Amino acid sequence: MIRAIALFAVLVVLGLFALLNWTAFAAVTPLSLGLTTVNAPLGLIMLGVVLFSALLFTLWAISMQAGALREARRQTRQLQAQRDLADRAEASRFTELRHFVAEEVANIMQSTEQARAMVMNSLDRLQSETRSSLEDSANSLTACLGQLEDRLERGQVLPGEPARNGLDMPLRR
Repeated sequence: MIRAIALFAVLVVLGLFALLNWTAFAAVTPLSLGLTTVNAPLGLIMLGVVLFSALLFTLWAISMQAGALREARRQTRQLQAQRDLADRAEASRFTELRHFVAEEVANIMQSTEQARAMVMNSLDRLQSETRSSLEDSANSLTACLGQLEDRLERGQVLPGEPARNGLDMPLRR
């Protein structure tokens, strides 16, 4: 922007200079073109060359700026395409991670259910074994008590037991 302002200022100063010295610029002088000589105003020719050069420079600067803008837009599109590709890849990774976590949770739940089933089976088996053992012990105890009652009814005293009097009370010492 500063360059454009500086160029404009130079052209304005050049225009003022040409306006102030118009008679000198418009004065006809003999000019040699190498093979021939012509009478023309040298100042106007030089002023035209300067204006033509300034116009070419301006067009060149505009074309350079346009090229830079096109390149910047192209790079921006490529950057956006890469960003979109990265976003899709990241979304894909998140989806894969979600599926992986879901599968792992399902596996853990299945393993937990299997372990729970095994523990429940073991508890049921232990409970039935304990019940069976308790029934065996109860039956054995009942059989022993039955034998003792039988002996008591027959009047047999077990060895190591104190003798009983007729009132079914133990003797006091």
